[in-house]
Amino acid sequence: MTSTLGRALRRIAVLTFPAHVGLAVGAATSPAQWLADQQRIAAAQPDAARGQKFFTSKHGRDWSCSSCHGDAPTAPGRHASTGKTIAPLAPGFNAERFSDTAKIEKWFRRNCNDVLGRECSAGEKADVVAYLMALKP
Repeated sequence: MTSTLGRALRRIAVLTFPAHVGLAVGAATSPAQWLADQQRIAAAQPDAARGQKFFTSKHGRDWSCSSCHGDAPTAPGRHASTGKTIAPLAPGFNAERFSDTAKIEKWFRRNCNDVLGRECSAGEKADVVAYLMALKP
């Protein structure tokens, strides 16, 4: 009986493993789906006005999000120290934004560290993305 149970558990693990890997490594998403995931993690409703304030404010460091992405993240920005052009951040102006989970997490991790000196919370990320999604062409 134990071997039957063991085989069943292994079969479940093998069948579900690829789905979990896909979610963790570069899974495609949409801005709305990613926002819903962050809202669920934060257990709070995203607020676009709070996101705009977060985006344009300095948080004890030299930079804000808008330092590189611009006060209007609907146009190309420019990295504050390298001068490299950055494509528009708002998904309504750049369809590639917030479409790959791994990239989203990578850039939030890097940029939040530059702006805050720490990773952003799920609620902070949700607020910023809600603001960016509210910007329409």
